[in-house]
Amino acid sequence: MFTKEQMEQYDRDGFVIVEHLFNEEEADLLLKIASSDDSLEGPAKDATELDLSRKFSAKVLSLGDGEGGESKFWVDDNIGEDYYSAIARCRRVVDGIEDILGGEAYHWHHKMMLKSARTGGAFMWHQDFGYWHNTGHCLFPFMASCMIAVNRTTKANGCLQVLAGSHQIGLIDHQRIDGQATADPDRVNAAVERLPLVHLELDPGSAVFFHCNLLHRSEANQSDDPRWTLICCYNAARNDPYRDSHHPRYTPLSKLDDEQVVQIGRRQWEGVAT
Repeated sequence: MFTKEQMEQYDRDGFVIVEHLFNEEEADLLLKIASSDDSLEGPAKDATELDLSRKFSAKVLSLGDGEGGESKFWVDDNIGEDYYSAIARCRRVVDGIEDILGGEAYHWHHKMMLKSARTGGAFMWHQDFGYWHNTGHCLFPFMASCMIAVNRTTKANGCLQVLAGSHQIGLIDHQRIDGQATADPDRVNAAVERLPLVHLELDPGSAVFFHCNLLHRSEANQSDDPRWTLICCYNAARNDPYRDSHHPRYTPLSKLDDEQVVQIGRRQWEGVAT
């Protein structure tokens, strides 16, 4: 899927942007389905209270941001028959993930980040592997994610910020602050001084693929516009966890072709609209 130039960029920077990975209809379906999804607006459970030894599915969770704000997200460890799951199984996403992981990948989880207008909290500097090596019991950082913009992400509404090349630092010690795992501030400050800070402003349907050790954060949303993103996360098949957790062990992932994905979206939206 990825060109030689894109792979070189990913290796250098730890991320690569794909403009309009999903076309206008597909992106519009995602926005309409998410906007009408009552499960995303349910009461949020404090993520620090989860029993991470047990599997869970489709929960709205929240974490404090250390500044009095709340970071809210919906997460599902399982693949279903819905449009979110179809996107997580889409060849455009999974083939790209397998390119950058260098082999077969399987679904880790997918989540909707719900940074609501005026109330969406911040996320501190962290690496995803800062969570997953511990709670997911994975030995190697053979993990990556694809974040898809549901609505436009901008500096004003708290878009994702990354430090280009920070994945090459390796895993940084993380500590818990208000439930979030945040990377050691001294090392983060040193990285900020040496590496380019990039704000990932994306149109709906555009996506960024990024390494599990890439340092990233986001500001609170102080704007009148929501910032919702769907993040599909994957683990390499050869990196099967050494211990059970709520995350899946290696399970072969059946990919969906483009037409299958949009058909699932159309069918789900028709069911909602009627």
